Amino acid sequence: MTDPLLWTLISVQIAMGLFDTLVHHEVTERLAWRASQKLELRLHGIRNFFYAVIFLTFAWTEPRGIFTLLFAAILVLEVIITLWDFVEEDLTRKLPWTERINHTLLTLNYGAILALLAPILWQWSFQPSAMVPVSYGWWSVMASIAAFGVAVFSARDLLAASRSERLLKPDAADLVTALPPRQHILVTGGTGFVGVRLVEALVAAGHSVTVLTRDLRKAEVLSHPVRAISDLGDIHAKDRIDAIVNLAGDPIANGLWTSGKRQRIIQSRVAMTNALEELIARLETKPDCLVSGSAIGWYGLRGDEVLTESATSSPAFTHEVCEQWEQAAMQISERGVRVVALRIGLVLGVDGGMLARLLTPFEFGGGAKLGDGGQWMSWIERDDLVRVIAYAITDEDLEGPVNATAPEPVRNAVFTKALAHALTRPAFLRIPAWLLSTALGDMARETMLASQRVVPKRLLDRGFLFRQPELESMLRSITGSSAGSRSKPKQEIGVALR
Repeated sequence: MTDPLLWTLISVQIAMGLFDTLVHHEVTERLAWRASQKLELRLHGIRNFFYAVIFLTFAWTEPRGIFTLLFAAILVLEVIITLWDFVEEDLTRKLPWTERINHTLLTLNYGAILALLAPILWQWSFQPSAMVPVSYGWWSVMASIAAFGVAVFSARDLLAASRSERLLKPDAADLVTALPPRQHILVTGGTGFVGVRLVEALVAAGHSVTVLTRDLRKAEVLSHPVRAISDLGDIHAKDRIDAIVNLAGDPIANGLWTSGKRQRIIQSRVAMTNALEELIARLETKPDCLVSGSAIGWYGLRGDEVLTESATSSPAFTHEVCEQWEQAAMQISERGVRVVALRIGLVLGVDGGMLARLLTPFEFGGGAKLGDGGQWMSWIERDDLVRVIAYAITDEDLEGPVNATAPEPVRNAVFTKALAHALTRPAFLRIPAWLLSTALGDMARETMLASQRVVPKRLLDRGFLFRQPELESMLRSITGSSAGSRSKPKQEIGVALR
């Protein structure tokens, strides 16, 4: 089998398959962490196993006689599984346009490979049965590397499929039981990582939800029924809104902080909050409460100091962002609306945020602590944050800044070890602080290397109960590494300050 065109098409198939796996399955769609994709993952695992057999066979042998027929059967099975996979994908998720195009090209290219292979296999099938050793130099090496890669992903996808049932999230309605019935909640940033779960909880509990989003197409991911708008002007002055949750703002831990990026980060938050003030001013019935986002970045870079809501701040860009955001929100209190500014820590969940970006490298043994690993990480599990938001809406005496973090912050080295343990993987790497600072500048210094040991004193003093107060058990639960952890919720726990 020395046809250079055939080997070129095989090389193209490998390259497109690699692109599809890394870009779509791992980065954009994150199939291994979606409970709904159990069957698709199994199909991918079986197909990748067949690909490993195909590539190794091409690389080092020429099957003859009965082995030709067995090899042809594998090629046919691959086609059947691929068609089944296409149907399953269309039934269970909305494919991005790049994935649809890539699938079309993969299908056409595979068809061309089969057309070139058919006469060769026909001739081999009449010869005495044997696996004739061959070598095509670097082509054989490339095919062997590809076989190893798809074999790894085959095992990974089959294991991911087996844990899918343990990734099922608890009943969303249970997260907002603190709310009175039949509330109308306006949510900005409702298509984000936190907003999607908040909207899901509100809708499941029977509340009316209006979501403001810049791109109405993104509202397709939301639970329904929900009213999606792109302009606050679509809300009539006579509309009744019981509470507003303001989560909108450009991502802060995303790329270099150029001067333009800094301005957009601040302006996106302040402008939205000012727009909400204008809305409240023209509403005939004012909402009872505004829960406005902020972040623990308000405190600046603080080392080992324990930070409650009464702590002061230190200069940092993150403080500047949060300070301007909170000031804009607190102005709304002058209109008779109770305002709660949630200083939110690192929000953890497998569906998005920081943790979602870490899962793939950690799963493949690339887990690493950042710098010396001594910096404090103040975190909160996503469902607990949704519960905090509902609590803030309900508690009529709660206003001003509130730390929305779990009671037990941890150092980065502890977090790295706990995540690796939850995924049963090693994590012995370290990314030097100088490398992060050189590559990402202030963004790395203030978000990845910054130390903020924040505790939620006001919530604890008021008796709020966290369901996920401890990092290690929380990570085991949300990553599906502990069977039954999701089906039987942990007892709610309030942790006193020590």
